[in-house]
Amino acid sequence: MSEELVALFKALADASRVKIVGLLANQPYSVEELAALLNLKASTVSHHLTKLSKAGLVSAKADGYYNVYQLNQSVLEEKTRDLFSQQNMNDAVADLNLDAYDDKVLKDFSKRDGSLKTIPAQRKKLEAVLRHIVKVFKPEKQYSEKQVNELLSNYHEDTATLRRELVGNGLMNRKDGVYWKK
Repeated sequence: MSEELVALFKALADASRVKIVGLLANQPYSVEELAALLNLKASTVSHHLTKLSKAGLVSAKADGYYNVYQLNQSVLEEKTRDLFSQQNMNDAVADLNLDAYDDKVLKDFSKRDGSLKTIPAQRKKLEAVLRHIVKVFKPEKQYSEKQVNELLSNYHEDTATLRRELVGNGLMNRKDGVYWKK
């Protein structure tokens, strides 16, 4: 489906074609009428209409000597509704590594043994590191502060900062000296 999405974007990726769609949304026009309205050559308008036709957005019907083009409004609405559905948006990025940024940050800030060289100062990079560190905690399991510190010491000696940031970023909860992963 992402090929269809790209085809639609390509068809609409030109200001003249968007204007043609806008004009045809109001009424059908011949190539010559569109050329005059847009101050373009008829051959240029025909080129644009061919691209829009291939995308299924416009169709032509003979009217005497001229072909009259009209917008396929229902096709446009259906394509945009279908193409921009949550499923198709997810499919469009399915082949991407959504953890690529986190992986890069971890590579930059980690030593070979998995511990941190430093705790990142930039918020986004710190969040990436925290998303990695929180994986060491089991969901629903409660940890004492001592247990949390033991696990965090594998990543950095400043366990207090890591603990505070995990809680502050909503990755862990703390109450009465007991911690648990959200």
